[in-house]
Amino acid sequence: MKKLLTTLLLSVLSFGVINAHAAPVKHHHKHLRKDGKPDKRYKTAKTHLKKDGKPDRRFKENKIKH
Repeated sequence: MKKLLTTLLLSVLSFGVINAHAAPVKHHHKHLRKDGKPDKRYKTAKTHLKKDGKPDRRFKENKIKH
């Protein structure tokens, strides 16, 4: 019984060590076209501008900070 518990404990500890040393997963991509310009199909690359080129104040990143 003691040998079984020891084996189980070692397997759990070694699994934790393997996961700790695993490479981090990168989830965020920069949505760029081949020429390096932002791809407007993706939300992160969109800029909220009015037709005259001024920032659209309806969107949070363009609000005036008081």
